[in-house]
Amino acid sequence: MRSSEGFPDRSKFTSVPNLLFGSLLEEIDDLLVLKCLLRILWLHSQKKGFPRFLTWHELVDDRTITKFLSSNDYLLDAMLSETLEKTRCLGLLIHTKMDTGQGIVDIYIPNNQEGRRAAKYIDTHKIDTPSYKDHESLERTAMSESRPNIFHLYEENIGIIGHIMAEELKLAEEVYPQEWLEKAFREAVVHNKRSWRYIETILKGWMTEGIENGESGRHSEKIDAREWIRRHGLPRSSR
Repeated sequence: MRSSEGFPDRSKFTSVPNLLFGSLLEEIDDLLVLKCLLRILWLHSQKKGFPRFLTWHELVDDRTITKFLSSNDYLLDAMLSETLEKTRCLGLLIHTKMDTGQGIVDIYIPNNQEGRRAAKYIDTHKIDTPSYKDHESLERTAMSESRPNIFHLYEENIGIIGHIMAEELKLAEEVYPQEWLEKAFREAVVHNKRSWRYIETILKGWMTEGIENGESGRHSEKIDAREWIRRHGLPRSSR
């Protein structure tokens, strides 16, 4: 569910070719192609150095692409392959193969000036194993950055974010590890307690008492409900 206030404060932006908002937008009649193209432009923008490219494995493992194409592994490969081919046929994507020294890998590059130079370079040079490992490392970085932030988690599992709630969420994101936030939201969903106050109580408990396999927090004896209330007070009513 989207926030009524649009994009959160301090949102980052990705450069997109102006043509995509004109004649190309009129030409693209397949929503999956448009979504896939936008995701590829974002993933490609996270890369560093030259040549920049995306591998088939990176695309098929991408959480967002998986979500809007198919969660079924048997259908995902076929749907992704078809969508990428449609995008290539529109002249928006370059598909070539790269010799890594360990095998041939399918790679995809946006069809812009830099992309055409990168494809030409890859076609005429053998990318050795160390360089390919560097790109694998960059892929993992991009995947990490594509993990849902606290605003996405809230909108997906609770609802619209108001101004006051946005400030609370920003503060929580600075205090708690990403893994804790995802786990706390997941627990709230499992127990059908979809409120920020419930999630906040979980996080405060982990910070105070520790969390099994967590990264921080103080580990101490378990406390009963009366001791918890003495330390933290009664939970506020949920929004």
